[in-house]
Amino acid sequence: MTEYEFTLVIDGDLADENVARELFEAGCDDATFGVIDGAGYGEFMREAPSFADAVLSAAHQVESVRNLRVRRIDPDDIVTMAEIADRLERTRESVRLLIAGKRGRGGFPAPISHSRDRGRLWRWSDVAEWLDALDPEEREAAHFVTAANAVFEFRYGVQRLSDDTAVKELFQLVSEAAAAIW
Repeated sequence: MTEYEFTLVIDGDLADENVARELFEAGCDDATFGVIDGAGYGEFMREAPSFADAVLSAAHQVESVRNLRVRRIDPDDIVTMAEIADRLERTRESVRLLIAGKRGRGGFPAPISHSRDRGRLWRWSDVAEWLDALDPEEREAAHFVTAANAVFEFRYGVQRLSDDTAVKELFQLVSEAAAAIW
């Protein structure tokens, strides 16, 4: 078994002492919980056969406690150029040159955001796939975070929609995507 480190961002009252006790009893004795700027989190160091197993078991345990919902996994899949540089332990200039195709093999993944008002954003899973330096387990973990965060965000967004037709059509799209995979 390998030990994996990750953070779950959590909706719910993590300041309640009873919730803390329930989290411990649910099996989250390998986590530290807290709240920063109103956002709850659990920082885990969990042993499991894989990163996905570690995260999914933690998410199920957190959500077994009353009124707690996992919002996303950190580190997030959406990254800036500076975050790419940090994760690769390279300078920002080095990453800028990779992005521009002036260094490396070329073909750096396109950003998912081209906003002129704020910096460009990339999917870490796209960058991880492009990199030859990451091992297959790291690439798999990056793709897992992308997929899991999409599910968490989908669940969060759909719960707030009042247009029943739109909700049904979104579920239909998800069903079609799942059917295409299996």
